[in-house]
Amino acid sequence: MQHTKKFTLVLLAALLAAPVTAKELLNSSYDIARELFAEINPLFIEHYKQQTGETLSIKQSHGGSSRQAQAIIQGLRADVVTFNQSTDIDILHQRGNLLPADWRDRLANNSSPYYSTMAFLVRKGNPKQISSWADLTKDGVGLYFQTRKPPAMPVTPTWEPTVMR
Repeated sequence: MQHTKKFTLVLLAALLAAPVTAKELLNSSYDIARELFAEINPLFIEHYKQQTGETLSIKQSHGGSSRQAQAIIQGLRADVVTFNQSTDIDILHQRGNLLPADWRDRLANNSSPYYSTMAFLVRKGNPKQISSWADLTKDGVGLYFQTRKPPAMPVTPTWEPTVMR
């Protein structure tokens, strides 16, 4: 009986010390940012707890930028959006009146904390020494883009050369 009483008091003290509610955010993001936020979210959650003492959790919804915007207009309750096209954010105002028309003016850099970067995939050892956009115009350098296949086709992408003019 004594142990049960002691356990109950310890449990009650722990419950009273814990925050009553945990805050939860939903970040609606384009697919390519998935890995970025997998790294950033835990750091932000820790920083938030240090600053406020409150527990925060961040849920992610990933998909194409335009599809994510449409999902929000149709009712997805996102707290944060990180899209790769500003036109998809504009649509949140135009079609859903979910943010003001001047949303770009709210924060520095037109409310864009970062920009997506392109990745250059080169052969092992980078034999043509490609390190900048200008290097892509060198003789003997070709650009290849992934060809999309219909859903019924195999998932393995094909790569086709792009003719530069």
